[in-house]
Amino acid sequence: MSAADGNWKITINTPMGAQTVDAVITTSGDTFTGTTSGQMGTQSVEGKVNGDTLTWSTQITSPMPMTLEFEAKVEGDTMNGNVKLGAFGSAPMTGVRA
Repeated sequence: MSAADGNWKITINTPMGAQTVDAVITTSGDTFTGTTSGQMGTQSVEGKVNGDTLTWSTQITSPMPMTLEFEAKVEGDTMNGNVKLGAFGSAPMTGVRA
């Protein structure tokens, strides 16, 4: 079991206010799968594991279509990182084990 496995509550501090997402992550070697659910609906996610860093991207359609690119470092019961918001720059993200 990886340090990243489990349930997380992730907060993205976007220019339009904080967005909270619940995530379930299951790692397998250097990849992971899971789901995220929040105001933008429920989506399957898959990404890469590099040591204690997770990277993944997801497509959203609301408030406008764009690709979000996540990079988060897991430390114990927290994760910290950044989300690239399409053409809108980056936003800090944090997560806590749920």
